[in-house]
Amino acid sequence: MAKKVIVKISELTKTHKISLRELSRLSDVRHAALSELANGKRENINFSHIVRIAEALELQDIREIIDMVEVDE
Repeated sequence: MAKKVIVKISELTKTHKISLRELSRLSDVRHAALSELANGKRENINFSHIVRIAEALELQDIREIIDMVEVDE
């Protein structure tokens, strides 16, 4: 089975009870980029964005932002 990295932006906003716009403001990551990640329209994420999101939400583990799942090919 193949593996795929997913970005858990929607989970983060729900868990931290903030909007995408607020996450964008706090992390200095473009709202459009966060929206595309949240809606599955973008699959790649810049590592510096992961760091900025982690810092903005005071996360210690990047697995709260990204995860690896198995997918059927």
